[in-house]
Amino acid sequence: MLTSISPLGERARGNRFTVTAAAHVAGSGIGGAAVGAVAGLIGWALLSPLDRTVASGTALAVVAVATLAAVALDHVGVPTVHRQVDERWIGAYRGWVYGAGFGLQLGVGVITIVPSNVVYAALVGAATTGSPAAGAAVGLVFGVVRGVAVLLGRRVRTSQDLARLHRRVATAAPIASRLTAAGAAGVGGAAAVTALAIGLLG
Repeated sequence: MLTSISPLGERARGNRFTVTAAAHVAGSGIGGAAVGAVAGLIGWALLSPLDRTVASGTALAVVAVATLAAVALDHVGVPTVHRQVDERWIGAYRGWVYGAGFGLQLGVGVITIVPSNVVYAALVGAATTGSPAAGAAVGLVFGVVRGVAVLLGRRVRTSQDLARLHRRVATAAPIASRLTAAGAAGVGGAAAVTALAIGLLG
C-alpha cells in the first residue's frame, strides 16, 4: 500500500504527494493517539487502586514481560485480522482523504494485518501508563512512526524508481524485523532491570 502513495502516483491522479503524505502521517498519529488513550484508560481503571510505588514497579514488570514475550512469540506467529486498507479508495477520493483514512487505520495498529507482536506490546505499554493522556502520547509516537513510512516513496517519480523501491523494501524487510526485535528486547530488558531495582529499593 505504501508504494501506492508516491509523487508518481499522486501526480497521475491529480493530487499532491506532500498533501497526501502529510494527511497519512497525521491520520496515523491520530489513530495511534486514540487507541493509546483507550489503552491508558483501561490501565487507569486497573492500576488506580494500587499504591503508586507498587503500580510503577508492577507496570514496568508488565512492560518487560509483554515486550520480551512479543519478541519470543514472533517466531511462533502473530494473532491478526486478515484485512488491509481498501486500495479502491485510491482514485475514488481526494488524496488527503485516502491518505488520512489509510493512516488512521495503520495508526490504530490492530484493525489491519498486524506484522509483529510488538504492536500488542506497544498497546500494553500505553495501558501501563495508567493515564489516558500518557497512553495517548505513547500511541501518538507509535502511530507517527508507522505513518512516516509513507515517505519511503517520496523520490518515486518514474516506473523505474518504483521498481527500485519495491526491491529495496523487500531487501530491507528482514533487517527491519531484526531491528524491531532488538529494540523491543532492549526496552523489555531495561523495564525488567528497573522494576527489579524498584522492588529491591522498596
